[in-house]
Amino acid sequence: MTPTPPYQFGPRDSKQTIEEGLVFAPKFDENGLIAAMAVDAHTDEALMLAYMNEESLRMTLSLGQAVYWSRSRKELWHKGKTSGEFQEVVDIRTDCDQDAIVLRVIQHGGGCCHTKRSNCFYRKLVAPKAGGLVKLALVE
Repeated sequence: MTPTPPYQFGPRDSKQTIEEGLVFAPKFDENGLIAAMAVDAHTDEALMLAYMNEESLRMTLSLGQAVYWSRSRKELWHKGKTSGEFQEVVDIRTDCDQDAIVLRVIQHGGGCCHTKRSNCFYRKLVAPKAGGLVKLALVE
């Protein structure tokens, strides 16, 4: 017999319940993942986009720190466990159809990005006026 997880998610039984109800019923994709955008709780700046599975989402709720699913390594990724750059979760929000979440976090350590920048969104797209190759420009 497996132990009951400490956090239960609701059923996805109706559009009304999902869009207007007060029970969290996340929609994981065909790979069992949900998009999770981390934003700075003080500035609302986008820090990073990652993914969670059911286990990492439950661990995040339990620990109060962000735990993601690494798609490349195919394993749980407790953000900051080895680097010290962990994310303290202030709150978690979901969108209308509950297929994406936003973690409002306090970022601890030197930075959020593995490049040692404060966030992972340090470049912007620059589209040429007459078509052609889209370039990138640093925004820091």
